[in-house]
Amino acid sequence: MSILRNTPTSPLPEFEYTIDVAVIGAGACGLTAALAARDAGADVLVFERDKRPWGSTSMSLGAVCGVGSKEQQRHGIADSAATFVADVMAKTEQRADPRLARLIGERSGGVLDWLNETHQVPLLLDAKWTGLGHSARRLHIPPGRNGEELLALLLNACARAGAEVVTEATVTALYADESNRIVGLRVERPGGVIENIGCGAVVLATCGFGGNEAMIAEHIPEMRHARYFGHEGNRGDGILWGLELGAAAADMTAYQGLGTLADPQQIVVPHPLMIEGGFLVNIEGKRFTHELANISGMCVPVLQQPEGRAWVIFDERRHQACLEHSVEQRQLAEVGAIKRADDWATLEQLCGLPAGSLAAENAAIDAARSADREDHLGRSFKDLAPLQAPFCAVRVTGALFHTQGGLCINERAQVVRADDSPLPNLYAGGGAARSISGPAVTGYLPAVGLSMAITLGAIAGHAAASHRISA
Repeated sequence: MSILRNTPTSPLPEFEYTIDVAVIGAGACGLTAALAARDAGADVLVFERDKRPWGSTSMSLGAVCGVGSKEQQRHGIADSAATFVADVMAKTEQRADPRLARLIGERSGGVLDWLNETHQVPLLLDAKWTGLGHSARRLHIPPGRNGEELLALLLNACARAGAEVVTEATVTALYADESNRIVGLRVERPGGVIENIGCGAVVLATCGFGGNEAMIAEHIPEMRHARYFGHEGNRGDGILWGLELGAAAADMTAYQGLGTLADPQQIVVPHPLMIEGGFLVNIEGKRFTHELANISGMCVPVLQQPEGRAWVIFDERRHQACLEHSVEQRQLAEVGAIKRADDWATLEQLCGLPAGSLAAENAAIDAARSADREDHLGRSFKDLAPLQAPFCAVRVTGALFHTQGGLCINERAQVVRADDSPLPNLYAGGGAARSISGPAVTGYLPAVGLSMAITLGAIAGHAAASHRISA
């Protein structure tokens, strides 16, 4: 991946054709950017390296933060950009970029309304993720409650809008002039076929750098040996292109982790199991953390446990409730990852845990609940029903899922240099752009990743359309 410039010895090639807006990456960010560019009157092509769009969007739960949406209004939810910014700054210990947080707070709800009303991409208010750093109910999710459906809805919308998605098309270089304006792309197709395509503007929607071992070792060394449960194509290409063009990057040490990746099945255990009363123990049968204090950073305490493993403990009633809305829970059941028993002693034996350990931890939780107080880890189980037999368990480990640092952008999602001056026609969103999680794993709010993808994608696509060739 490189930036190629016009030189006497290596002049720029003749472009086979030229488009208004080139979008690199067909995840939630890229597809939303393509829809926005089309709505603004631009011709657009989305270049996707894989045989079919997949990526981080499909691997996610499909939840998106939206502030001030009509869905919130319909449910009588009072929310505002100021409230959202306060939540972000509190979660990140005042280390996130407040300007970027305000941009997301001001624009995200309207973007969700636009997707629903203009492009038939419904995202419905979700009650399963109340709290967890959000002071208002603002998580929106597609009807099927998974990222695969969200991606399918966006792909169908692009097809209706005339935004073409070209698959098996790997962008291997950007062509730039002396002012760092992107004038074209080099695209490699199957069989080694190279196409050189001109463009008016570029939107980088290539996600983060979780699949780039060298970048992880440089920026997030504590996770360099951790399992990676993200899309292998997330190699930081967009970030590296921006840096080569002189852009600034920030918060490269931030990331989203998973503490409940089923081991060895590699299926994410749904968090509602713990939100609604389940708990974690290590392989010694001991609870070791407040399970809801930092869901996206739960990989850290889990990986610090013996063997880097833990068990999610819940019951059959919660399992059945989760089956109704979770593809992952159904997958866990299908592959036999869930151990069940009619009493704690049998479940302890099935999981290889010390005798009496689960019974003791559950009793401590019940005692705290009965006394209407927080337990010794600071968690309250108030208003959550006690676990009842049959009891269930899934073995899990921690993993890196998504990096949160990236290119610095302005209010138009235009990539900027360290002095805030913008690059001429380069835009970024999603994991290619700096997020609002601050510099650490502790700052990620649930559903912020897809909110950054969709909101910045819409902003970037609309702004990129101003560079259309026919304008």
